[in-house]
Amino acid sequence: MALTDDPKVAFGALRPVCVQLTREQTLRNVEQLRAQLQGVSEAALQQLQDYVLFPLRFVLKTPASKKERLIQAVVECIGYVLANTCVQKWDLLRDLFSELCLCLCSPTDPGKPAPVSDELKTAVLQSLDALLHAAYGDILPRLYEPVMLPGLGLAISLLLELAEREKSRQVQAVALKCLQVLLLQCNCPEGHWSMNQEEKWKMGSTFASFLPGISRGLSRVITGDMKQGHVVAVSAMRVWYKTVGLVMADEQLSDNKVREKPAAELGRVGELMVQRTPDWAKDTSGKLAIHLKKIIACTSAHQHWKVRLELVDFSNHLLCSCHSSLGECIGPLLEALVGLVNDENQTVREWCDKALKRIAQQNLTGGNRTLTDVLSENLHSLTTALPRLIRTSDDQHKLSTLNVFLGYLKMLGPQVAMVLNSAAHLQRISKALMQVLELDVTDVRIVEGKSSGITDESAALLFQTRPQRKHFQYFTDDQIFSLLRHICRVLGYFGNLYLLVDHFMDLYRESLVYRKQAALVLNEIIKGAAGIDVEVTEEQCPASHDDLMAAVTSIIEEYTSLCNWHLTTSHEESEKGDSFGQPTVLSIMNNAQGGCLQVTSASKVSTIRQMNSNIWQVCIQLEGIGCFALALRTEFHLLLITTLYPVLEKAGDESLLISQSAVDAMRNICTACGYGSFKDLINQNSDYLVNDISLNLQRLSRHPHTPCVLSVMFTYSDASLLPLVGDIIQDVLMALDHCYDERAPMFCTVLHSLMKALARWFPTEKRKMSESDPGVMKDAAGDGKGLLDVKQFFVDYRRQKELAEGNFADEEDISDTEVPLTAPEPDVDMEAPDVKAALPSHITIAKEVMERSIHLLSDPSLRLRLKVLDVLELCVRVLQGDERELLPMVHRAWPPLLVRLTNDDPLAVLRAFQVLCTLGETCGDFLRRRVSKDVLPRLTASLVKQAPLSAKAGPIFTHTLAYKLQLAVLEGLGDLCLRLDLADSDLDAVSEACLPYLSFRQPPKLQEACLSVFQHLIQVDPDAVWFTLNEIYCPYVYESTHPDLHTLLLSGMGKQRNEFTDNILKLLELIA
Repeated sequence: MALTDDPKVAFGALRPVCVQLTREQTLRNVEQLRAQLQGVSEAALQQLQDYVLFPLRFVLKTPASKKERLIQAVVECIGYVLANTCVQKWDLLRDLFSELCLCLCSPTDPGKPAPVSDELKTAVLQSLDALLHAAYGDILPRLYEPVMLPGLGLAISLLLELAEREKSRQVQAVALKCLQVLLLQCNCPEGHWSMNQEEKWKMGSTFASFLPGISRGLSRVITGDMKQGHVVAVSAMRVWYKTVGLVMADEQLSDNKVREKPAAELGRVGELMVQRTPDWAKDTSGKLAIHLKKIIACTSAHQHWKVRLELVDFSNHLLCSCHSSLGECIGPLLEALVGLVNDENQTVREWCDKALKRIAQQNLTGGNRTLTDVLSENLHSLTTALPRLIRTSDDQHKLSTLNVFLGYLKMLGPQVAMVLNSAAHLQRISKALMQVLELDVTDVRIVEGKSSGITDESAALLFQTRPQRKHFQYFTDDQIFSLLRHICRVLGYFGNLYLLVDHFMDLYRESLVYRKQAALVLNEIIKGAAGIDVEVTEEQCPASHDDLMAAVTSIIEEYTSLCNWHLTTSHEESEKGDSFGQPTVLSIMNNAQGGCLQVTSASKVSTIRQMNSNIWQVCIQLEGIGCFALALRTEFHLLLITTLYPVLEKAGDESLLISQSAVDAMRNICTACGYGSFKDLINQNSDYLVNDISLNLQRLSRHPHTPCVLSVMFTYSDASLLPLVGDIIQDVLMALDHCYDERAPMFCTVLHSLMKALARWFPTEKRKMSESDPGVMKDAAGDGKGLLDVKQFFVDYRRQKELAEGNFADEEDISDTEVPLTAPEPDVDMEAPDVKAALPSHITIAKEVMERSIHLLSDPSLRLRLKVLDVLELCVRVLQGDERELLPMVHRAWPPLLVRLTNDDPLAVLRAFQVLCTLGETCGDFLRRRVSKDVLPRLTASLVKQAPLSAKAGPIFTHTLAYKLQLAVLEGLGDLCLRLDLADSDLDAVSEACLPYLSFRQPPKLQEACLSVFQHLIQVDPDAVWFTLNEIYCPYVYESTHPDLHTLLLSGMGKQRNEFTDNILKLLELIA
């Protein structure tokens, strides 16, 4: 559409529409005028501005009631005119400003917004924006003269009310933008009137009258509901600091020139003006500081990064323009900037760094103090209040506070060392960290967590995905702990390493209350000194290796001292007391050397809280050793001789947390020292490990945890270790022979680890089934013609029948006793004595361990009997490759094992049955008669007895020990029958005992286990199983196909479906 540039032509087109609108004030006429305005150019419209605005202003001034839609259309049309023209007359600016403000006023309460639609409010605010942008620079300053204070006050009040009370985000944002334009601080790209110094001073004096209301109202907007969005918060913050920066600017308040006093003709309007005297500035600064702290507390931890970025501009603007006048606000503003140094958003961090560098260069900290002085004072104040803030505030506020703490350290940079030379600063920081890092040690699960025993290194690697989570007394968020660790690392990076280590070591020795926290801090200080995981704004060279080595050596000596390493961590140790641990006199001596005043007493029983505390202390010390290894890298080789043995000792600890921490420490040691695996770590350092173990086994009363080291070595090493530890194994067996009562459980743990290792190092194939096994015969049928040899079947059947009746054929006896004659080899010396070949070392060890296990099978302790049964099973696994050694040992083990199977605690019976199943796999024929005579009757009787109970039990029954025993027997019984090749009456007894478990009333897993039993029995004797099942339920009727043959009658024929039907049909399908 072509625009009309000629004012005459444009006037001719607009005149009828304007006249019509003046006569009839309707929405249609307004829309027609708007349509005509679209075809007029800006130059032509500028000349016709007054003529076009007259009918629109006339509509607004008419007292008659009008519809909101009409007013909205009129205001939008005015806004269009103003957006495309310039206001050159003061009268027009003043009148339009008042008329538009009146459109927003409530008729009953002029200070409040009218209850109109959001669309109308938005249109009026946008027109006000266009009016202020359209005003010429020579008339705009008159809007801020004292005589206009009432009108400005009304506009500012309306805009603040809309920004604070309005629910529409759009209206809030437009109102705040309009308020910013009123300050002449708009961020739009259009050019604005630039004020000279005098005009700025006058404008500052004008807005000084409105500063209390603006600061208070916008503070409520900024700290309001988070749901209002970041746009509103950002806009409100910008208007707040622009207003304060204008009114409280140093260049205005420092001007000593005598200003005019309000003219008398102003009357009461003159009372609204504010004289910005020094007293007024000081009083205002104190009041603004209250709002400022609220704003910073709310925005420093805001979820949206743009709000935090605006806070950087907020603080930077006020510090640059008002650093002298806002004396009480300097601290909070600096604190806000310092807290954002560690922001997660890179843009915020970069802007914050630039702002702080500018402040440091220009020394904008107020007074004659340097930035370092201000930061150190603020750091001292913050550390004083830190424990209280951590205890009383929420997690978000805690994060904000710790970010400020970390920011102070980063901004101080190398000056941290100088600050820490002050005893007051060091004491405040250390005591604050001690109180904040206090652990929660009340959880009973800490002491109850027991190590399950890691079988190899691949299983140990799983711990990498499950890091230990510490629970603290005063916070729960992991981000808070991460920040605290980073603070400690920055202290170590910038601080004096010797000073920090000595100070926190004193705290470590000073009190049990501080010991865990001090160890946590020391670990992170060493990492920081080595430059590990440290993010700083000003980098420097990390500590030298000599300094790190000296610090680490002293810390490790303290960590691994007797009073700090061998702590009570379980009920068993607490009950044993001195009879199993350090002598009392020795403990007093070591504690005195370590600076501790603890005395170990046999009568003292540790509480759960004390044991939890001890567990965490050991864990933190183990974490520290891992950190030290990463800090020293390959130089940690020099400390392995003193640290590896204690770490391996804790890797075998019963406590789950301690063993995991020790494994993590071993992993870090491997990484630092260049070992490819735990196996390499142990094997390459096995010489002095074996030496220490050998010496300590001779003084077992003083070193009761020595067997744990041996267990860990067996767990993670390989067969190359066996020759080195052969003598130690003999020492362990001899020690076990001399102290069956006291330390048998610990020695059994060692033997268990040893046998696990031997089974892993020397794998042997499982015993092959004899060719007489039914399953093998069934599979071997496929190797021939694939069809059943009927003739051979009847020949074998006749022979078996004759043997059963006692008829033995002579030729069969002869054929059985014939032995083919072979000529003796000429080189063999027939008179030489037989010399038994030497057994492999692992076979010899397994025999000796099995002998001790047989003796311990009757120990009164159930826990020990269970452990011995585990060891016995592993011995059988190792010996299964040599039946000449295995069978005599099984013969000796059978009597005590039978007692465990038939007359013991259910847990022991369950474990003994698992051992029996293993024996069935390895030496089946040897046990056939024993099992048939001694074990099978009791097992079947137990199954029959328990079947009615399990059929009627509810869901809770599956958690009982009786259920677990039933399940274990059913899962192993079928394979046992197959391995032992049981037949006839034994199979019948097993079938009868298992039949009740085919009922659908039994728990599902018991049904599945019972099906497994019958599947194995089908391989032994399918005919007998088929007959037994059909006696219960027969799905078919078998009629004779020949008159000479009798009809087959089975008990299960003709029966209705019952509780056994489904499982019986499954088994019959397998037989078919």
